[in-house]
Amino acid sequence: MIGHGIPIGELSRQTGSNIETIRYYERIGLLPTPARRGRYRNYDAVDVKRLRFVRRARELGFTLDEVRTLLTLAKDGDASCDAAQTLAAKHLLDVKRKIVDLRRMERALVEAVRACSSGDDEGCPLIDSLYAATKV
Repeated sequence: MIGHGIPIGELSRQTGSNIETIRYYERIGLLPTPARRGRYRNYDAVDVKRLRFVRRARELGFTLDEVRTLLTLAKDGDASCDAAQTLAAKHLLDVKRKIVDLRRMERALVEAVRACSSGDDEGCPLIDSLYAATKV
């Protein structure tokens, strides 16, 4: 460690975030520009907490803009809980729509794999079905 701060490699290890991702989050303002000691970035416990927040929000599928909004709401305290709930409810609807789409894709792939496994068709049923699906 440099001084009392946390170097970027240690921040990466503590949060499970890639170093380039950390730098990217700094460039786009999700993480504040850290103090420097010479040419080295110097993070602190607040940065660790913030990066863990960002990482968890991204794991839940929130967009970078949504994460930025959540970070702003987190600074506002309890009064912003309604806004956070609204944002999360909208995100939940999007996730549910994606699940429906994924189930539809699953059914189509199960059928394509089944057709390939049957050996009844000439050629490749999967490739044929992909061509058929692109016809306008």
